[in-house]
Amino acid sequence: MKYASRLAAVAVVGALSLAACGTDDNTPAGSGTTTSATASAGSDAGLSGTINAAGSSAQANAITEWTKNFTATNPGVTLNYQPSGSGAGVQSFIQGTVAFAGSDSALKDDEPAQADARCKTGKAINIPMVTGPVAVVYNLPGVDGLQLSPKTLAGIFNSTITKWDDAAIKADNPNATLPSVPIQAFHRSDESGTSDNFTKFLKATAEWPYEPAKAWPAEAKGQGAKGSDQIAASVKDTEGAVSYVELSYAENSSLQKAKVANGAGEFVELTAESAAKTVETAEIKGTGNDLALSIDYATKTAGAYPIVLVTYEITCEKGLSAEESKLVKGFLTYTASDEGQAALKELGYAPLAGTLLTKVRSAVEAIS
Repeated sequence: MKYASRLAAVAVVGALSLAACGTDDNTPAGSGTTTSATASAGSDAGLSGTINAAGSSAQANAITEWTKNFTATNPGVTLNYQPSGSGAGVQSFIQGTVAFAGSDSALKDDEPAQADARCKTGKAINIPMVTGPVAVVYNLPGVDGLQLSPKTLAGIFNSTITKWDDAAIKADNPNATLPSVPIQAFHRSDESGTSDNFTKFLKATAEWPYEPAKAWPAEAKGQGAKGSDQIAASVKDTEGAVSYVELSYAENSSLQKAKVANGAGEFVELTAESAAKTVETAEIKGTGNDLALSIDYATKTAGAYPIVLVTYEITCEKGLSAEESKLVKGFLTYTASDEGQAALKELGYAPLAGTLLTKVRSAVEAIS
């Protein structure tokens, strides 16, 4: 399936196949879910209703695929996901207009307190669900297999390296013939977890003078484009362009991808497998069922691609209405299943595995 059709299908009618149960029509106004009466006892039709979610555009292709597969066998619930960006999604969740948010970075600063307040009787939890490798994409006809070190990337995106035949790029690519054309560096113009993770990588591995953030630092200049789809389109349409975007968007747009040096100085090609090696070394910094991760962007693991992001589904462990909790729990149970995770690889994501996946499933099970 092509990117356009995947993204167009983000807001689709789906079902959460849940055990039949009684319902109280007490969903608060403005909440992320509306429900109608359940099927009769003994039926497998489950609940019917609508659940709204929003956030990370990085996981939009995953949500589309999950919804398509899940709703093929479970009619009855409408799942609307708006890929508005991580920052907007988190704010929508805090405001109570969505039942869960997708974010490419865990809640931080004053967000945890605000999200806990939204949950009222429980705490908000970060549940990692999608590993989205971040590709450094470029449009440079005739230059394949471009290699870029973190220091060179920092110079490019801080507008201190402005030509493709700059000495720093030549040093990373001693055997390449580089054109003397201007570098057109694109960044996300909207608040983005992808920008947050990319700048965390630059800060941890290079001389990046700005603090990591979802909002791109104005001092770094460059050209802005909103959303992952517009970043991909801008690079595809602009010779000399370079940017950062999730692997799924890079592949759907057939963009050139650079090899990036990890902490050991090894230039690594981006694949689902090379990205998974970095995620496997991540430490859980949250407590209980809050699974916020700390990623080692300077990993020295052999064959590990260092720029990765993890998209979290942010929701209430407790505190959603009874109807919301059943719908969210049902859908996330599917996304964390073997079938749900297996569907990710062909889309350009890296499936969760091992101990982390076990913890994810326990966190989903705790939603009530």
